Amino acid sequence: MTQGYTLYGSETSYFSGKVRAYLRYKRIPFAEFLNTPDAYRKVILPRVGWPVIPVVITPEDETLQDSTEIIDALEARFPEAPVYPATVKQRLTALLLEVYGDEWLKLPAMHYRWNKNYDFAIAEFGKMSAPGADPEVQREAGLKISKPFAGALPFLGVTPKTEAAIEQSYEGLLGELDRHFAVYEFLFGTRPSIGDFGLVGPLYAHQYRDPASGELMKSIAPNVARWVERMMKPPAPKGGEFLARDEVPETLIPVLARMMREMVPVLVSTAHHLQKWVEGNPDAKAGAEVPRALGTHVFSLGDAKENRAIFPFDLWMLQRPLDLIAALEEDDKLRIADLLRQAGGETLMEFPAFPRLTRKNFKLALA
Repeated sequence: MTQGYTLYGSETSYFSGKVRAYLRYKRIPFAEFLNTPDAYRKVILPRVGWPVIPVVITPEDETLQDSTEIIDALEARFPEAPVYPATVKQRLTALLLEVYGDEWLKLPAMHYRWNKNYDFAIAEFGKMSAPGADPEVQREAGLKISKPFAGALPFLGVTPKTEAAIEQSYEGLLGELDRHFAVYEFLFGTRPSIGDFGLVGPLYAHQYRDPASGELMKSIAPNVARWVERMMKPPAPKGGEFLARDEVPETLIPVLARMMREMVPVLVSTAHHLQKWVEGNPDAKAGAEVPRALGTHVFSLGDAKENRAIFPFDLWMLQRPLDLIAALEEDDKLRIADLLRQAGGETLMEFPAFPRLTRKNFKLALA
């Protein structure tokens, strides 16, 4: 294919960063257009039905939306230098870290953006909404367009009760990743994996690029900052290798353990609530749209406890590593069980059943 792809996104956008990094690594020709009000009105809403980025339009005029579905569609078209490791331990770890980056690192990303970088974020949203306008007009536009994002913090569980725990967890994660990237270019060697792309979404757009967060990262985790720079400007596009013999570096075990400790209990609770929602909803049949949130539940982070919305989309992402585990032969299952045991993740070997999810018309639905 010689024609290029079109990406509608933004430098401020979590998932645009994930997709942009992937497109650059795979050397897929693309042009990026800002998600201006005109872009939403003329392109995104007619094609997707709701205001969301990133959106990719293929040379054949197909519309792709959701960073994971975009990457999977393009991996099928551009199989050289796959970002999914072929071996089971690396593949599972990469899938899990994609879930963690995509869905759980929203907490520190949103906390730092809206509680530490507020004025910068407002200015960036204003430039996006009213390009070319004077700063005062841009600020008014930024205040208006950013309200849903800044207002989402309590739904994620980001409140004054959890802010200290979020900062402690995030700085702990930076330290763990910094020790890993002091030795390795990417998660599993010299080639980025789907796990790298999952992590770079929040760690670039919100944490590296926003000034206060970027200063923090560069001061306490310079190796993470250099990894972000490699992800956004790959030194060897379509190059590099995953570590031999299915090696998962010991330096990644603390990162996995943090995911198991912080996120997996929330996923278990989400599975129970989704099951209850289906049982209590007579219209919940195959193809039925699933709400973006199913009420609220209590979660813990460090010593803090708070309410947050129940997000069933997280389970659609979790299906990917769970499907991998379920399909394994017995010998590989034993190897995976040993890896998960090291990280305190035995729950994933017998995760509670929940209704299978799919994506239909760019929205979450029952399979």
